[in-house]
Parts: sequence; structure tokens; C-alpha cells
Amino acid sequence: MAIPDYESIMLPLLRFAGDGKEHSAKEAAQALAVEFALSESELKQLLPSGRQTTFGNRIGWAGTYLKKAGLLQSSRRGIFQITARGLQLLAEKPIQLNSASLHRFPGFVEFIEARKGKAAIPSDDDPINRETPEEVIEAAYQRIRQDLASELLQTIKNCSATFFERLVVDLIVKMGYGGTRKDAGEAIGKSGDEGIDGIIKEDRLGLDIVYIQAKRWDSQVGRPEVQKFAGALQGQRAKKGIFLTTSAFTKEARDYVSRIESKIVLIDGDLLAQLMIDFNIGVAAVASYELKRIDSDYFTEE
Repeated sequence: MAIPDYESIMLPLLRFAGDGKEHSAKEAAQALAVEFALSESELKQLLPSGRQTTFGNRIGWAGTYLKKAGLLQSSRRGIFQITARGLQLLAEKPIQLNSASLHRFPGFVEFIEARKGKAAIPSDDDPINRETPEEVIEAAYQRIRQDLASELLQTIKNCSATFFERLVVDLIVKMGYGGTRKDAGEAIGKSGDEGIDGIIKEDRLGLDIVYIQAKRWDSQVGRPEVQKFAGALQGQRAKKGIFLTTSAFTKEARDYVSRIESKIVLIDGDLLAQLMIDFNIGVAAVASYELKRIDSDYFTEE
């Protein structure tokens, strides 16, 4: 079963609290995971930021909405329980709960109106919107990042072979390989066939070396090209290699490197662009947004 959206969690969460007892978020998550028959992989699925599980995030927002409607309350730090209003609503035996149905409660309406006035987030009473605020922000971030990666890759393809050589050296050094940029540049420094070939140190001490091949191509790189690279590794008595391209690798090429003894990492155009974004090569920051949450420890009284 797919991970339920936060609105689908609202009623089950309220029912879980219907015994009137105090419960922790962890207890709720365990009970709801069983109710929704979620697999281990679904429970471990993270938001794009990697800082929180998707299921945990959606439970948290379902609880927030129920609290704003006065159906749940936080009795103490990390603990919640149902309110008299929540029990009254359950007695009505609702079929479902969502943002639209919660508009009958003034506190919830005030909460939604305040959010609409402060951020460009899709309306919570829109039946199409089923994402939590964090998911909306992160989805928008991923779209912006993907657009940037596409633009970056196209820019790379329009550059000269010499510039591409410098770009790869900059990226490899920024990732922690090749020693200094001067060392890496001298080790690579050979251009041809619109690409570069050479060796770099895996670490600053040169305890191992990595053989590199890079091709600024538009067409896919197939198994024959990768097989030639593997042969070159054997000729150099090297066991590690990085093959970069501005295009993509065929399935046969990827299958091949997964079966050979040498360790060859394939970096296609999309991954190359993503790595450049991650390590700030050819990109510049234009804005930064910091998300914050309540520091519960701060409010703990002795």
C-alpha cells in the first residue's frame, strides 16, 4: 500500500486517540503503520532532504491540523490526547476527515487563513492538494534543481574540450580527489576526441590512483567504449576508474561494469550536473531558506 497523505491519516489518528489516554507520536506511528499495512521500505522512505521520514512527517501534520481544529491537544511535551470536541466528533461517526471538513472549527480556519497570508503554499481546502508544507517546499526545490541541472548540462555541451577538461579537474578536486588542483591538472592534462584521459590520486598521499576517461558526447556511450576503458585499466594495472560523459550510458554498458572485477564508476550527464550543483561548480547561490521547528528541550522545565 502507498504511504497515505496527511488528510487520509487524520481520521485514523483521531480514532487512535479515541481511548482518551495520552499517547506519543511513536505509539501513533506504530499503530497507524499496521492499520495502513505499510512495508518496511515505505516506513523508511525519507523526504528529499533526508532529514525525516515521509510517513512521520505526514502524521505530524495530520496531528497539527487536528490540534488547530481543537480535536487533539498536547498534554505535555511529545504527548497528545483527544479533547472533548474530538470525542464529540468521533461520536458523529464521520466517514472521513480532511481540510475541508475541518473548516467548521474556527481555530482551524484562523490557522489556514494565517498560512495563506504568509506563504505561497497551495490552499489546504483544495482537494487536489495532499502534500504537507515540507513536501510542497521540497518538491518545488527539486523542480528548480532539475531545471538548473538541465541548463547546466546544455551549457557544458556548448563549451570547448579544453574548458570541459578544466571543469572535470575542478569537480574531482572539489570532491576530495586528485590532491591539489595543480597535481590533478598535471595528471590529467591530455585532451583529445572532445574528452580527457588521465590518472589522478585517490587521496592526497597518492596511496592509490584512479584512471579517468571523459567524453563530451551527445550520443549514448555503449558497452564497446566502456570495455575499451576497462582494458586500459588492466594495461595500467589499475583497478579503479571513472568514466564521465555528457550524454548517457546504455543498459549494456551498465550491466558490463557490474560484472567485471575492476571498479568503474559511470557518471552520465545528469549525475555530472547534479554533482556540480552539490559541490558548487559552475553555479552560484541566489537564495537560502532555513526551516526551523520547536526546540522541545528548551521548554522543558526542571
